[in-house]
Amino acid sequence: MIKVLVVDDDAMVRAGLSMILGGAGDIAIVGEAADGAEVPPLVAEHRPDVVLMDIRMPAVDGLTATEALRATAAPPEVVVLTTFHADAQVLRALRAGAAGFLLKDIAPADLVQAIRKVAAGEPILSPAVTRQLITHVSDGGAGERTARARQLLARLSEREREVAVAVGRGRSNAEIARELYMSVPTVKAHVSRILTKLALNNRVQVALLVYDAAG
Repeated sequence: MIKVLVVDDDAMVRAGLSMILGGAGDIAIVGEAADGAEVPPLVAEHRPDVVLMDIRMPAVDGLTATEALRATAAPPEVVVLTTFHADAQVLRALRAGAAGFLLKDIAPADLVQAIRKVAAGEPILSPAVTRQLITHVSDGGAGERTARARQLLARLSEREREVAVAVGRGRSNAEIARELYMSVPTVKAHVSRILTKLALNNRVQVALLVYDAAG
């Protein structure tokens, strides 16, 4: 069973999400929270695989809660919930290590599939969508991020940088394998080393780093 914690300050939204996910058969709702302040003890108690995190909440917002969770040992995957396609806080949550974002009007079947993918370690936000989000959001500090991103990418081998750039272009492992003339297992190994060397959580963060390095 995939254990999910639902975090939203709207009781109706929590009820709807819990009803949809709870009826999937392979997903269990282990808890609900109305504010980010309630998340740490619930995560410690229930050890969810995935946290569905609202952004705007009255006391501790979803961004702060996401950053705190992702900084802990063996954190759950976090998917941010938003009503906007281009939201500066969503972008910041992705930089903090969220596995992706969902719009609150997502179709029930798509919501279930998204949770399954995230629980399996697959980000639910493609790099192409990430780039689209970035182009619509200005959160400042671009010059500093560019310099830092280039420093980080310099730690990689030439082959690892080629793989990272391909990830940033939204390529799948199979597509990268074809483009760079390597096997899919080799691509997976490169991606794993990239994440380890750069202390990143997922492919979305690799894509963001590549985008930042391009300036």
